[in-house]
Amino acid sequence: MKSSRIVLVSRPVGMPEPENFRIETVELPEPDTGQALLETLYLSLDPYMRGRMSDAPSYAPPVQLGQPMVGATVSRVLESHDTAVQSGDIVLSYGGWQTHSVEPVRYLRRLDPAAAPVSTALGVLGMPGFTAYSGLLTIGRPQPGETVVVAAATGPVGSAVGQIAKIKGAKAIGIAGGPRKVALLRDHFGFDAALDHRAPDFADQLAAATPDGIDVYFENVGGAVFDAVFPRLNSFARIPVCGLIADYNATGLPAGPDRLGLLMSAVLRKSLTVRGFIQSEFAGEQMPAFLEQMSQWIARDQVHYLEDVVEGFDGAIEAFRGLLVGANLGKLVVHVAD
Repeated sequence: MKSSRIVLVSRPVGMPEPENFRIETVELPEPDTGQALLETLYLSLDPYMRGRMSDAPSYAPPVQLGQPMVGATVSRVLESHDTAVQSGDIVLSYGGWQTHSVEPVRYLRRLDPAAAPVSTALGVLGMPGFTAYSGLLTIGRPQPGETVVVAAATGPVGSAVGQIAKIKGAKAIGIAGGPRKVALLRDHFGFDAALDHRAPDFADQLAAATPDGIDVYFENVGGAVFDAVFPRLNSFARIPVCGLIADYNATGLPAGPDRLGLLMSAVLRKSLTVRGFIQSEFAGEQMPAFLEQMSQWIARDQVHYLEDVVEGFDGAIEAFRGLLVGANLGKLVVHVAD
């Protein structure tokens, strides 16, 4: 079996460029005992992948040069050497940026195409949805009547955060870039207020939308958005730090004075909780409850989702570059095969 794959050939400095990657065709080994041969149907593109392109210290090892980019996939089993999955099964897998892969069966999760579109296993019913669920409920702990603010709010994580906050009785304020995304927050995802961080009076709009301050800020962005949120934080506010996409392509420290002292002073004076997390630390304990609850919320029309589907494996590189500047609307996936 031959597989097309996109490999990392050099480490990006700033925005990843097409020359940092190479598309090649390789012959896969025969699957061994406990393995399965898979055909990729959908490939997930996520912001964390930018960090895996760097060799700087991080929570996960970098992608090695000459190896395919990592990533979750929805795949069809073509050949199985383990009774846990059969030929023809649709599974959540981790084949990365390639059209076919050989993977250990113990890491696969069978999907039911009759229960939900299989691509949702990469979004609202997958890692992004679970990131929102675990980070908000474990660290943010929204209470009825509190104000929850989330940036990158039309993305798969942010949109789920706002909707779960509303289910828990909190007020949900979404921040996104551009009028089209702001409209989606109001009309599709049902946020109580939607703000455009590109507006010249964004900080004033945020103050008007949060007259009682901010109790939970789910951090996906950093940068200028955090600058506007910071003065609005209430005493005992909780800040789950999920991502900092504004800085992912940074090549040096930001300009201006050192404001670390100001931040730490507020952490002390206001008894703030600032907690970074990676969703995998909660998965073993919380994943079954998440899958059950999120499926129910979707069925009850309490949670809506949106997918941005790119057609064709060759479009993955440009689609990922667009993701880093907010060009996508909703969960970005590449449709590789039917």
